[in-house]
Amino acid sequence: MEKGGIIQQQQQSPGRSISRRILHIGLVCIALCLFTTRFSPTFAPVIPNHCASLSPIQATEFRSRRNALARTLVQLNASAYMAEPGTNSLFYANISSSNWGLSERPLLLIITPQHIGDDVEAKVTILTPAFEAPRAKLLPISSQDVSFVSWEEAASPYEHAVSFLDETGPIFVDGNMRNFIVDGLREARPQFTVSSAPYELKRLRERKSPAEIELLKCVNEATLLSIRAVQKKLYFGIHESTAGAMMRDTMKAAGVDGGCLTLFGENAALPHGAGTDRTLGKTDFALFDCTPRLHGYEGDVTRTIALPDSQIPSDHLKIWYDVHSAQTAAIRTARAGVVASKVDKAARASLNNSEYFTHRLGHGIGLDGHEEPYLNGGSKSVIETGHTFSDEPGIYIVGKVGVRLEDCFYIGEDGNAVYLTAGVGGQAESPWRP
Repeated sequence: MEKGGIIQQQQQSPGRSISRRILHIGLVCIALCLFTTRFSPTFAPVIPNHCASLSPIQATEFRSRRNALARTLVQLNASAYMAEPGTNSLFYANISSSNWGLSERPLLLIITPQHIGDDVEAKVTILTPAFEAPRAKLLPISSQDVSFVSWEEAASPYEHAVSFLDETGPIFVDGNMRNFIVDGLREARPQFTVSSAPYELKRLRERKSPAEIELLKCVNEATLLSIRAVQKKLYFGIHESTAGAMMRDTMKAAGVDGGCLTLFGENAALPHGAGTDRTLGKTDFALFDCTPRLHGYEGDVTRTIALPDSQIPSDHLKIWYDVHSAQTAAIRTARAGVVASKVDKAARASLNNSEYFTHRLGHGIGLDGHEEPYLNGGSKSVIETGHTFSDEPGIYIVGKVGVRLEDCFYIGEDGNAVYLTAGVGGQAESPWRP
């Protein structure tokens, strides 16, 4: 301050300066802790790897799948089955779209039947652009006997694809194959019929093997265990994004990859909503719709949960238990020999055909998260042993509340439906006991 025209500096004691520095450091630490609590995955529950003992599908099963396909092609008097990299080529030969991205230059898996004595076995051929042949030969194809047919840039790949086919029977293609490839095959050999694989072929993938069932069990069980663990870490005021991050990291610890659609309160009234990153209140449900993966196989588990001190309105609780009853009605109806539409209708009847149950009951699940057959009111598919489905009724009142419960199930050898989550308790008991 100024005194007598002379500016004097106010002296601070060393103790006060140190105290201020300590206070500053403390405030920074508190801020970092708050930031970390909200955004860091390190606060996610750490649970055991539930699926560490399971291996991917083995080469012997891939060979069995292809030979079953070859025998079915003979029964249908067909020349070949063709697929681009995707889940069907993954099913038969361990070639996925992550191994080989699609472009204007087709790479095709071609499976043809060959007679070995009185038996029929599958011959595996890969059609590849010539300059990509070295890379194609590095694909993790689950066969030691693979032929490669390459085509130069000036040539027709489709002429090469049909050049070694001996028969004039139909060519069946993956239903997801791009139209320009189908057109090219048709133009190359007009005498061939080229069409999407019929049901006799599709059912080979629809009906899951014991090894597939085990993978599907584990991926769904690990997810349900993760939801239960995260529920114990939730708190009022947590953001949707933070809870979603906790779920992702907990699932990873449990041995599966993937994430969860995370919706609080009225946000859950939009079944596929993106959320608003709202915070969890005492009167809110928290909905987690999780889509994990394990060795290529997809899971699907949804829980609508509450915290121990939640004050859920009584009408919202009634909706929860009504949806639970609909889920139970569906699985009790599902069994081998039943038409799929009947299962969907059983769930709707339990909910008095509510206008707020706005989507189908369920879908097939395996290498694709959504695959045939489907559980909807118009489905004429007959349920068979080995089929796997989601069972996910829901009630959605926009602007108010959304409740969905989902467990996947399979049809066992005795024809009955069994939840894939049965090994860890299966169906939820209440919003507090998922």
